[in-house]
Amino acid sequence: MKRRDPSQKGGSGPQVKADSPKISKPKLRRSSSGLSYLKSCVIILGAIYICVPFIIRLFPALVGKLVYLNMVKVPLFVDLKNPAEVVNHTVNFYLTSEEGITLGIWHTVPASRGEAAKGKDQRWYERALSDDNPVIIYLHGNGGTRAVDHRVQLMKVLSRAGFHVLSLDYRGFGDSTGHPSEEGVTADSIYLYEWVKARSRGNPVCLWGHSLGTGIATNAARKLQERGNPADAVILEAPYTNIRDAGAFHPIGKIYHIFPGFEYFFLETMALDNIVFPNDENIKMLKSPLLILHAEDDHVVPSSMGKELHEIAVNSRRPRDVKLVLYPPELGYKHKYIYKDPHLAETLWNFLNSI
Repeated sequence: MKRRDPSQKGGSGPQVKADSPKISKPKLRRSSSGLSYLKSCVIILGAIYICVPFIIRLFPALVGKLVYLNMVKVPLFVDLKNPAEVVNHTVNFYLTSEEGITLGIWHTVPASRGEAAKGKDQRWYERALSDDNPVIIYLHGNGGTRAVDHRVQLMKVLSRAGFHVLSLDYRGFGDSTGHPSEEGVTADSIYLYEWVKARSRGNPVCLWGHSLGTGIATNAARKLQERGNPADAVILEAPYTNIRDAGAFHPIGKIYHIFPGFEYFFLETMALDNIVFPNDENIKMLKSPLLILHAEDDHVVPSSMGKELHEIAVNSRRPRDVKLVLYPPELGYKHKYIYKDPHLAETLWNFLNSI
């Protein structure tokens, strides 16, 4: 009898049944594993989202870390003691604003004095403050150091325009010692203003604040005025009405706008940590000439706040001492690129010559 070939005896049936688990089961496992991983990620992120407000409320000091961001030491590879790496005719020096607090400061002289400044030490720069050129004390925003690019670019613009520029890192920022607080960073700015004023021999000394620095500038100006030594002028770039309003509109704050109790967990917690920076209240009291610069496409601090501060200022003093410059959105200056305005020097000199 002819023997049947084993491969013909239902050969295809058993082979398919035997092979199918080897093909389909791994796919199911991989698919199931991917879904499980995705669910785990969603659960973890959701838990973090929910926990953060409670943690901040329990430890109000944490909100200060978010406001100041002084732990962000950028740019990473710039030697703050050697500003010549990023900006010309500039010297680095340190001042002690109070016991245990040493402030790192850059002094950039007007470009017209660049040649004379070559090879000179800090004492020469200090004497140069009395050379009939106006002085701007630049109070930067949160995060980073005095070497951040948009800050350096503004120093260069102001130097070419004929200004001395002194840019400091507040306590806890850059290579300055200590830890930031509203009272502390305000005290640092007042100390530098009075130090410069004592050496400027009557030359105008202006406070220029950007973003967070606008609150520091108006705080300092108000205290100087109360001491009988008002600032010669105050310039606010991208200012907010107060830190509570700024927090509500900040892109990070918007992430939690839908969170129940947003104001309680975040905005009220800033006050618990004594973080207020009340530009609106300060401006009501200030008599120093005021210039406000704001880009209408600012995505961090809406220009409506700059307009509101301008209205407050106009209603609290002589309107001729107040000026608002708005930059249309098509220029693309946003929150930190107003230094690109080709007419900025002209704007500053017109403002100073009118006061």
